[in-house]
Amino acid sequence: GYIGFTGGVNLADEYINRKERFGHWKDTAVMLKGEAVWNMTVMFLHMWELIKEDGGKEDLLQFVPYCRKDVAYGGEGFIQPFSDTPLDGETVGENVYLNAIGGAEEYVYIFTPYLVIDNEMMSALCRAAKRGVDVRIMTPGIPDKRIVYALTQANYEELLEAGARVFEYTPGFLHEKGLVCDDIIGIMGTINLDYRSLYLHFEDGVWFCKNPVVKELKDDFMNTMPLCREVTIEDCRNRSFVDKVIQSVFQVMAPLL
Repeated sequence: GYIGFTGGVNLADEYINRKERFGHWKDTAVMLKGEAVWNMTVMFLHMWELIKEDGGKEDLLQFVPYCRKDVAYGGEGFIQPFSDTPLDGETVGENVYLNAIGGAEEYVYIFTPYLVIDNEMMSALCRAAKRGVDVRIMTPGIPDKRIVYALTQANYEELLEAGARVFEYTPGFLHEKGLVCDDIIGIMGTINLDYRSLYLHFEDGVWFCKNPVVKELKDDFMNTMPLCREVTIEDCRNRSFVDKVIQSVFQVMAPLL
């Protein structure tokens, strides 16, 4: 009840680069200690109730961690774990991202393995870039899913025209999912910027405000940039006619991918 983890890392060898599938696999996780872990415990138990064969209800109070007087937990700023479910009709994950993007004044840096976004998210990113916010999005250089990768690249041109910048992680596959904004707000969790993750999946994340983790997320982004290739508007416009047709067809199917 005192330690919790979330992020992109799954229990498989490629996530720790013991086994190579798509070049170097870059991922990130966050470890929480203290009271914020209770939120994560409740998230897990709610999911557990959904999949239990007997369908019985757990007594959540039995999992409340006892008070350890020998451990002093504390931190700077605010930390709020949150979860998203397709069963309540509320897109919590997307709303958390939209609030951060909409309130940005200086910069928004985003890690995402997939960029298959709806009009609302696209408009928010473009508006931020047009009002002078430094919008940078980092995506994989080597894909794990070819169709989704084509859709990701199909979204570059509109973002670049608005003034955003896009970087592809050339050593391999970027599975990291997060956002950092204005040295104030950071988000890290399981949420991809695609339809399935934002609307159809059970996901979770941690929202940080004025906490040292925000600087760590920014440092991670800046340290990774030299390993990336910046995508230009010419890259998008010089794609072959066949590639553009394929991307247009896939865009129609985007909500299913």
